[in-house]
Formats: sequence, structure tokens, C-alpha cells
Amino acid sequence: MPDPQSATMRIDAQQNRARILEVAHDLLAASSDASLNSIAQAAGVGPGTLYRHFPTREALLLALYRHDVQRLVDSAPKLLREHQPLEALTLWFERLSSYIRLKHGLGDALDASTKEAITNETYGPVVEAIGLMLQAGQADGTIKLGLDPADVLLLMGCLWRTPNTSAGRSQIRRLLEIITNGLQP
Repeated sequence: MPDPQSATMRIDAQQNRARILEVAHDLLAASSDASLNSIAQAAGVGPGTLYRHFPTREALLLALYRHDVQRLVDSAPKLLREHQPLEALTLWFERLSSYIRLKHGLGDALDASTKEAITNETYGPVVEAIGLMLQAGQADGTIKLGLDPADVLLLMGCLWRTPNTSAGRSQIRRLLEIITNGLQP
């Protein structure tokens, strides 16, 4: 999922792109209506720089979604180093639910075929990250054998139907406890 375009960019252009994505993540999480000009200003770049990297709002939203998913996928090994596998999986799904609930207005900005394409593009890496954590838990005996990572992802789909409120976050923790109890041997 890494962006092939960024591999051929100058270092300063890569830094600008990364800064735009970080700022866009925060501003669009706060308000999915944040303007591209406000993102450029907060990132400390001119509008031309932002539009050179992301010629449309859709292009920025797609890049941001890819960036967020890649960051989440990349976090799985680190979580496993810092936590027991079942706890790492729980923390990881809390993050995933947060990303999916926010989505930065992605659903409203994309046509159906583009939504399907981005879902297909990110599905494999997400399922692989889940598989990594399931294998670690199966190896240490905290997660039952024979679980399919795609099934676990589907099961966790209830998490991003919760409201983005403190009550919704509490509900996520309760649902995760129910689900993770079922993942244990």
C-alpha cells in the first residue's frame, strides 16, 4: 500500500506530503468539512503545494485513508512487542474502529466503484495484520486455534457502528470484551 509516487519525490516534497497528511488527519477528524486551503495553511505549505500532491479533495481523502490504514497495519508488530497478543489485538481493533468511524468524509466524497477499489486495496493488508496477531496468540495459547482472520474482521464490524462519543467508546470496550472472550481457548 505504500504510495509509489512518493518514492520518486525529492526529500522536501516527501516531507511536505507527509506533513499535509498528518495535518489533514487531525483537521478532518475534527471536521470532515475542513477546507483544503485550511489544511495547506495548517501544514505550513502554500495551496499550490497541496494541490500538486493532491489535485482534488478526493485524491487527498484517498491518500489519507491509505496512509491511516498503512499506519494501522504497521502498528501490529509494535503492539505485539509491547503487549500480550490478545491485548494487542484488542488495542489494534480499538484503533481500527476509530479510523473507520472517522474516515474523514471519505464515504461522502467517493463514488461506489472508487469505494470498492480502496476497500479491496486495503483489505488484504488489514487481514494479514489480524492474522499476525492471531498467530502470536495461538503460539502462546491465549487465542484458540483455527480462527480465520477474515472472519475475525467481519465479527469486529460491529465496532464501527457505534457512535463517536464517550458512550460509543465505552460500548466498543464492552463489545471487545465479549468478542475477545470468544477468541480465547
